[in-house]
Amino acid sequence: MTKRSAAFDGVSFSTLLAYRDSETERWRAWFDAHPAALDIPIGTGRTATVQGLVVHIFAVELRYAERLLGLRVTEYEELEPATLDDVFAIGHRARGLIDRFLGQADEAEMREVLEFRTLTAGTVRASRYRITANLVNHGVRHWAQIATVLRQHGMGDQWPHDLLLSDIDL
Repeated sequence: MTKRSAAFDGVSFSTLLAYRDSETERWRAWFDAHPAALDIPIGTGRTATVQGLVVHIFAVELRYAERLLGLRVTEYEELEPATLDDVFAIGHRARGLIDRFLGQADEAEMREVLEFRTLTAGTVRASRYRITANLVNHGVRHWAQIATVLRQHGMGDQWPHDLLLSDIDL
C-alpha cells in the first residue's frame, strides 16, 4: 500500500453523500421517463430486475443507517415497494437517517466498532466510519451496474455519472 500525505485526506462524507443524492435524483427523473427500464433483467433473486437492484441499494442504506443510529434494523422482507414512489421513499428515508447520524456523531462514535449479522456475508465487525464509507461505495458500484445494463439494452440516453463531471463543489 502506498503511503499518502494526510494533507490530501479530506473529501468529506457530506460531499460524497451530496454526489450520491444528486445521482439518485437524476435516476428518479430518468426512471419516471423510462418506467419499463425497471423490469430489465440484471441479476438473480431479489435483484433479478433493475427495480430489485434499486431496492437493494436503498435497503442496504436504510439497514446500515438504522445500525449506525442503534435503531431496530428493518427486515428486508418488510420492504415491498409497489411503485416507483415506494422504491425511492426507501432511499429518502435512509438518507434522512444517515444525515441524522452524521449530524450528531463525534469522532469517538465514528471509531466505535459494531458487530452485526448481514444477509450474505455473515457476521461483520466494522467501525461506523467504515460502515458510512461503505454506504457510499455500495451505491455507486450498483448504480454503475444499472447504467451499464441499461446501455446494453439500448437505453444510453443518460448523463455522465462521474463525480468529476458532476455539479458537486469540491
